[in-house]
Amino acid sequence: MTLPPPYAVRLADEIARQLQALSHHLAELPTGQAAQVLGRVLDAEDGLLGRVTALVITGSHFAKDQAERGALPAEVWLALGRAANQLDDIGLDLDEHADTIRAVGTGPTTGPAESQPAASALVVRRRR
Repeated sequence: MTLPPPYAVRLADEIARQLQALSHHLAELPTGQAAQVLGRVLDAEDGLLGRVTALVITGSHFAKDQAERGALPAEVWLALGRAANQLDDIGLDLDEHADTIRAVGTGPTTGPAESQPAASALVVRRRR
């Protein structure tokens, strides 16, 4: 007879399942509601992005302790540290656009149709 997984493992599985469900909902929501959800998800402090970043930072601390004891290779700790730093950088980059995303979620603040924003050409940048 096998033991059930520990609570934290079940919690991680449930959070992953809920994130998948949220992704599906986001794809189907009207613009304003999608922007509200996205604004909360991308919040670098209190949103999902901020919480995932904190989780990866905690994982990095765990990996450092384990690497110092010889239970994990140092590369694991370094990889988690890099991931935490990159997630933090991404959060800072996206934070610059938080007000714009929130504005889309609150709806138009001006009445006339002529003040509607015009579509812009998208520029694709490649990372090398």
